[in-house]
Amino acid sequence: MQKPAAAELAPKSRTIPDLVSEMARRYPDREAIVGSGERLTYRDLDKAVTQVASFLLEQGVRKGDKIGVLMGNLPQWIVADFAITSIGAVMVGVNTWVTARELGYVLEHSDTRLLITTGRFLRNDYRAMISELRSEGRLPLLENVLAVGADPQPGEWRWSDAQRDPDPAALARLNVARSAVMPDDPAYILYTSGSTALPKGVVVQHRGLIENMWEIGQRQHVTHNDRLWLAVSLFWGLGCENALFNLFTHGGCIVLQESFDPEVALELIEREQCTMFYGTPNMAEALLSTPGYRRERFKSMRGGATIGTPDQIRRLVDEGLTEICNIYGLTETYGNCSVTDASDDLELRLGSIGKPLDGFDIRVVDCATEQECAQGDIGEIRVKGHVLKEYYKDPERTREVFDSRGYFRTGDLGLFGPTGHLFFRGRIKEMIKTGGMNVSPVEVEQVLTSHPGVMAAYCVPLPDPELEEVFGAVLVPKPGAVIELEAVQATCAKALARYKRPRHLMLVEERDLPLTITGKVKKDDLIRRFNESGML
Repeated sequence: MQKPAAAELAPKSRTIPDLVSEMARRYPDREAIVGSGERLTYRDLDKAVTQVASFLLEQGVRKGDKIGVLMGNLPQWIVADFAITSIGAVMVGVNTWVTARELGYVLEHSDTRLLITTGRFLRNDYRAMISELRSEGRLPLLENVLAVGADPQPGEWRWSDAQRDPDPAALARLNVARSAVMPDDPAYILYTSGSTALPKGVVVQHRGLIENMWEIGQRQHVTHNDRLWLAVSLFWGLGCENALFNLFTHGGCIVLQESFDPEVALELIEREQCTMFYGTPNMAEALLSTPGYRRERFKSMRGGATIGTPDQIRRLVDEGLTEICNIYGLTETYGNCSVTDASDDLELRLGSIGKPLDGFDIRVVDCATEQECAQGDIGEIRVKGHVLKEYYKDPERTREVFDSRGYFRTGDLGLFGPTGHLFFRGRIKEMIKTGGMNVSPVEVEQVLTSHPGVMAAYCVPLPDPELEEVFGAVLVPKPGAVIELEAVQATCAKALARYKRPRHLMLVEERDLPLTITGKVKKDDLIRRFNESGML
């Protein structure tokens, strides 16, 4: 498949309000959003965004104000997002899995004035959390709630009130507000997971959300005919940065699933003839192993984006997603800064994380010398280009994350191969020190997954009185495979120096891995399993 021509198709807009209008002119009758029984064309979306943006403006929301969005993957999430940013306010994406403590931190730290929410989602009652926080004297800046759904509480604004066409005077005020939005104005504050510290508020700008996501779509060969199934949460950067603007800048359609359920996902994919997959390895495993799965239900799917081991990615290729792309990036790099091309050789798409996207300069640096590494040498991946504006209200951390040459320190290890493709080699903070030597877990994991029965492997440090730390390895078997641990140890003995060889091995089914909400393996939980197993 040939990559689509770029120059004449790329959006001219560099702000979200301009982009909404431009896409409505280009593709007025094409579907933009499908979800929860609603279908919005690009013309419909433009109208809905105009209505809600005008309402917010009339209620006193102004440029720079922080407005939170807290709900599952609903069309209203996207309408709210675009309405907020269309008047120069800043959208604060709130994790739907928050506890009351976490919600209080995000709303207070971000200076959120208004929260747009369904009030409840799955087992979470956000109104009860807000009531609890206010009873403690918290949330002094939160002025009101805009309620999406049928049960607004007394005093809350109702979403239905925001779905009215503005009168000419209100529309004129809205147009003034839209025209005042600049490409480098902040658009979002997105909070990182905060696994080792309080979550960081990543500030990203209008320009990068448009320019970088267009480039991501170009790597994936996205066109206006594509329909992307999205169950990845919109509050996550992969959702509201990467997937949303990838499809939106290309005139494609986002098919929303409010919360992930594999059988419902298959029904959506089949009924809506989705062509693009965005998901994590555990989501792929759940889809392909659900009792209702049959390959013909996936027949419309051609590609998209995922992460994982080569075998985890290959199983999607084997099910017909022959153009699936491996991706790399952080919330701070507008979702992705390096992506494989859909036309790359399959082995490169399985093993590498692609070449830097246009708009990025990526270096691999020796942290000890601060010198750029030679091709094939492992160092820290550092990025310049479409990177965060700042960590909100944290100038010290913002300064620390940039090196003396202005490159963002990702904290990730990697190397460049002979073709210019980048290869991921783990997190610096996950390096395991054994026998006085620092070893990347990825090096050992690659050897472990070379065993024919191993789908994925995850290495963690375990205490040792002599070597300080030794490797513990959790092995995920391929479906139907029987793994003999002695054979795995023999594989390691041939390929790894003695101090790198795992001392302890544990088999865990993929569905039983402890995962974060973003699909990452909780390695602290794996260490706990080794401690509880009696192996140590």
